[in-house]
Amino acid sequence: MAFNSESSRERVPLVQKAAFGAGHLVNNLLPGALGVFSFFLITAFGIEPAIAGLLSAIPRFFDALSDPIMGFVSDNTTSKWGRRRPYIFSGAILASILFVVQWQMWEDNGATYNFWYFLLFSILFIFANTVFSTPLIGMGYEMTTDTKERTRLMGIANSVGQISWMIVPLFWVLIANKDLFDNQADGVRTLSIFVGFACLFFGIMPAIFCKEMDVSDADSKANLTFKDLTKNMKILWDTMKNMTKNNPFMRLCGATFLVFNGFQMVASFSYFIIVFYMYNGSYEMAGTVPAIFSILGAFLTAVLIIPIVSWLANKYGKRNAFIISTILSIFGYALKWWGFVVVDENTAVLFNDVVLQIGVVKFSIEMPLILLLPIPFMAFGLGGLFTLMMSMTADVCDLDELRNGLPRREGTFGAIYWWMVKIGQSIALALGGLVLSMVGFDAGNTTQSFETMNQLRIADIIIPCLTAALAVWVMWNYDLNEDKVAEVKRELEKKRIEKKIVN
Repeated sequence: MAFNSESSRERVPLVQKAAFGAGHLVNNLLPGALGVFSFFLITAFGIEPAIAGLLSAIPRFFDALSDPIMGFVSDNTTSKWGRRRPYIFSGAILASILFVVQWQMWEDNGATYNFWYFLLFSILFIFANTVFSTPLIGMGYEMTTDTKERTRLMGIANSVGQISWMIVPLFWVLIANKDLFDNQADGVRTLSIFVGFACLFFGIMPAIFCKEMDVSDADSKANLTFKDLTKNMKILWDTMKNMTKNNPFMRLCGATFLVFNGFQMVASFSYFIIVFYMYNGSYEMAGTVPAIFSILGAFLTAVLIIPIVSWLANKYGKRNAFIISTILSIFGYALKWWGFVVVDENTAVLFNDVVLQIGVVKFSIEMPLILLLPIPFMAFGLGGLFTLMMSMTADVCDLDELRNGLPRREGTFGAIYWWMVKIGQSIALALGGLVLSMVGFDAGNTTQSFETMNQLRIADIIIPCLTAALAVWVMWNYDLNEDKVAEVKRELEKKRIEKKIVN
């Protein structure tokens, strides 16, 4: 087994950071586009809303099963191309192609045919995306041994990933544009091809340019054969049980669950509040304001918030950076009470009546000035969350190696972490719908009662503030700080040198 000098494994070249970021762009663009396109299963392809919900839920079940298995397979692979890159390369190609194929439906085929067609290819797409995504996450955890460089790497990756969330809201406008497409179904089919091509191109970049740092020797890895299937499933189960005993990792999972899913529960509320409260139920008057609200949040997260959070982490520690950024996000959520105002002739509007035209597509870019108030503070929530949590998970992988030995388990840790996020997201979306029902919101009505909108606005603030505050409490006693990480790193290097001498 070859050992790299520690200094050569600390700094990640800019080309590799950019390539890893390209992978995260794909990792955000595919689910983001899927979320938008899935809405048109109802309006464009004639599938009943309840059935469309099943089409979204059933593949997630397979996703939950495949993530830990793919993480285990990736951790224990031995090949001349590495243990992550072959899966990233092939997974990017397959996921991109299957994303396109699953949307090549025609409304004339009927709802029943389209249901089974979409279900089959969406399950295949989910598997292919897991083959791409899980090793990509694992590779990021092992690209550097330096705890501060990990934060810089994850910061760049998440900044690039935010580009997806600047693009995704535009799909609503493009698909419904009659100057571009004959109908919504044609828009979905055509745009899926562009999304698939972009994801294929950027998705293979990490496999080509990123370098793996696999310190695990072949003897420490499980044999990936059908003969050893039962044995390997037991190893995976034991590994997952050990992870529940890893206190720092459980704190990262718990805090992420609270912050992310608190946000997800109310994610659609802003759209409804803008349309039904600020613009009194007029979709036409609201125009592109909801989309621009989301795009500005992603833009500020990428160019301003993530660099600030990365600086805070490397200056004051990751735990402290998380607490600071999460408290700032609570302040931002509270500001929404004053940011979401009823728009009338006295409301100051930025870029009033300004229309941006790209080809035949026209975008109104006007925005009530007061609505900009909460955006930068809210952006600290998710902007800080995944930059810091992904960096800290890499630190946890070091601790796991020190306690449990080789092989390194970055793929499995990443799979379990994101599995928890996905399960939580499903719960959050369901609870969000329950909250809408409890406050008496009816999207079929052009107007909502004052009491309904008032309760919705309160829920829109209280829920993410409460979950964020709980996340701060969870992370308050997080003890895997920079000094301890450095100590773990020294112990690991000592063990590796001793093993090299023995061998």
